Amino acid sequence: MNTSYNSHQVGSLQARYGLRVAARLSAGLDDVPHDVAERLRVARQQAVVRRRQPQAAARLRAAPAVSRNGHTAILSLGDDGMGDRMGLWGWLTSGALVLALAAGLVAINIVQDDDRVMELADLDAALLTDDLPPEAYADPGFLQYLKTGVGSSATTR
Repeated sequence: MNTSYNSHQVGSLQARYGLRVAARLSAGLDDVPHDVAERLRVARQQAVVRRRQPQAAARLRAAPAVSRNGHTAILSLGDDGMGDRMGLWGWLTSGALVLALAAGLVAINIVQDDDRVMELADLDAALLTDDLPPEAYADPGFLQYLKTGVGSSATTR
């Protein structure tokens, strides 16, 4: 069963589960000796404090984020009040990587264009040096003649 929940429902389910676990643990607390119960209470308080600290830190500091608007993604570096976080070397490195990517794409385009031109030149040369006149290639019956393979047995004689 695949069920999808929104963030509010997930938070609600997690809170209910946490309350059930806490109630179950608290129910067995009466059977535990006093010193063990005190250690558990202190550990629980420490866990709650540790759980709250990352959430508070995440709210205070802006992190890099990717925003979506339809089919477009926008990368933002965030602003934490510290100014430019990338620095000069970060910008230079990013610029060099973009230039390398662009140069690679241009090189790939040039190589593919050259390969296509060479293939077309070989095809033209084969057509022009063949024994058949060029009008034969435009004839639809000739194409069917080549597909059936009758032409291959005629040319071998």
